[in-house]
Amino acid sequence: MILHLAGVSLKKDGNWILKNIDWDINKGENWTLLGLNGAGKTAMLHMLCSYYFPTTGEVEVVDRKFGRDILGEQLRQQIGIVSSSLKQRMYGTDSAYQVVLSGAFASIGLYETPTDAMREKAQQILKDLDCFSYANRAYRTLSQGEQQRVLIGRALMNDPKLLILDEPTNGLDFIAREQLLTSIEQISSGESAPSIIYVTHHVEEILPTFNKTLLLKDGEVFQQGATNKMIQSEVLSAFFEIPVEVDWSEERPRLKKK
Repeated sequence: MILHLAGVSLKKDGNWILKNIDWDINKGENWTLLGLNGAGKTAMLHMLCSYYFPTTGEVEVVDRKFGRDILGEQLRQQIGIVSSSLKQRMYGTDSAYQVVLSGAFASIGLYETPTDAMREKAQQILKDLDCFSYANRAYRTLSQGEQQRVLIGRALMNDPKLLILDEPTNGLDFIAREQLLTSIEQISSGESAPSIIYVTHHVEEILPTFNKTLLLKDGEVFQQGATNKMIQSEVLSAFFEIPVEVDWSEERPRLKKK
């Protein structure tokens, strides 16, 4: 099992941010975490990476059960994450190659000497993600889409069991978004691919590889299950509290207001 949450609630500053969450992810499953702004998605991710500990309930991530003895740094080395907050922490003068290499140490910047094997792996990842042509360019000079590809490459350096993509297409135009989604689809189809949690509030970004969906609303699980059952007009109309219509085309959903 990649993830196990049972009866999990989280209280911050006197407010319940997450309430009674049950969620299991098995190896080979890829999930969409869908929720509007303020639903609790960020708090959920912080908890999965052990920056927050649950107020009540049980949390187990990649075979590590949360408790007194859990070491967050060791856990995070088994989780690849791409988020806007991480993007802002990168050193703009580092090359794309250096940013990917830093993933081997789960560090911001390179402070240790990479092995030859690490260097070869970083180069191969850059090639696989079509980033090799700008490997030596400074991170700050890259487009937003290129930066996201590099961050995904960084997240893959440690062969994570779980890859968390937190709204990775934010700020991208349509072409860059679809290019990035194609790369994510390719990553998910690899023989040793990690389980992926794709966090979004855009239904149209849900790829065929995301076979499960959890709908998070006001810090609670609204519904969860097979994506083709969750992403339906009736379910999402109740979820968003407005009448909407879902149109499935080429295994991708499209959402419009009725």
